[in-house]
Amino acid sequence: MIRSSLAFVVLAEVTGAARGLKAGEYRFPSRASLADVMGAIREGKVVRHFVTIPEGLTSAQAVAILDRANELTGSVPVPPEGSLLPETYQVSLGETRAHVIGRMREARDTLLAELWDGRSVGLPYRSPEQAVILASIVEKETALATERPHVAAVFINRLAKGMRLESDPTTVYGLTGGVPLGHGLRVSELESRTPFNTYVIPGLPPSPIANPGRAALAAALDPTPTTDLYFVADGTGGHVFSSTLEAHLKNVAHWRALEQGRATAPLRAQ
Repeated sequence: MIRSSLAFVVLAEVTGAARGLKAGEYRFPSRASLADVMGAIREGKVVRHFVTIPEGLTSAQAVAILDRANELTGSVPVPPEGSLLPETYQVSLGETRAHVIGRMREARDTLLAELWDGRSVGLPYRSPEQAVILASIVEKETALATERPHVAAVFINRLAKGMRLESDPTTVYGLTGGVPLGHGLRVSELESRTPFNTYVIPGLPPSPIANPGRAALAAALDPTPTTDLYFVADGTGGHVFSSTLEAHLKNVAHWRALEQGRATAPLRAQ
């Protein structure tokens, strides 16, 4: 693009651009003038690359996305589950995958520290990492950001009463490491003896089951005030909540009827 280095240096000095040139990756149209090239580098109009890590992915799935980003270099081991903050990150051509993972981990740590300092009183966590565990379960249970504080509250209420969490995503994680089963959970799978099967084990699983996003982390540390202990799909993409087993069983029966086509109206909160 710069056919004469001498002309470029002279123009940079004469115009004062030499003191403000910005390093980076640039894209220029064919036959761009020297002045256009100089102006773009002076203004820092660099090519921007982005990598998006969606909420709820496992760390292995996040690393797989980075491996497919051709702008990045090097390899990186899979970081601990739940240690990354799912976001869209700007990356530079030639940046190492290890450096990007480091930024993701730092972003999560910074956000978690802020949320932990402002957390609600009376939460059952002994450490911020336990909040991440619950947040990862909340992330996998609902895709609706508005529901996450309510879902978090249900699990927190169950922990307070010594009830098992009975979360399907934890059971799946124990069986496959987070890879979808491809079918509904079977009775034998619900009875599987893994450290993550919250139908079997009391309390929280030993680690997160995914990387929760901002909304799920915030929900785990500032849940909705409620006495609800149960929730089930409502047929519209959300859930219906209840505080008694009797109401929950009615909601479950209605949901099964919806699945089988015997009911048409969505569930309503009780």
